[in-house]
Amino acid sequence: MERRILDHPILGPLEEGDTVQITVDGKKYMARKGEVIAAVLMANGIMVHRHTAKLHEPRGIYCGIGQCTDCVMTVNGKPNVRTCITPVEEGMVVETQEGIGKGGGLK
Repeated sequence: MERRILDHPILGPLEEGDTVQITVDGKKYMARKGEVIAAVLMANGIMVHRHTAKLHEPRGIYCGIGQCTDCVMTVNGKPNVRTCITPVEEGMVVETQEGIGKGGGLK
């Protein structure tokens, strides 16, 4: 069963093409070039992107269009990156975010 988002409501259809490798919480994954981070996670069964600051509750993709901040993660050391609208790049390092992340708050 294909779990990839093949037609994103904002970014449009995912074209066939090259693959890139990203690291998520220390584990390597192959992704399609141009695919958003959340789609790669979903395709690999990863549903938790962050834990809330106060109650440490798990959060993942909710709106899928960059409006809600439930899908934020730390990407290449930068906290609060909206993974539902951020395309993958070769060598990208993605980490499950704890609370507001190091060095930033939710915007």
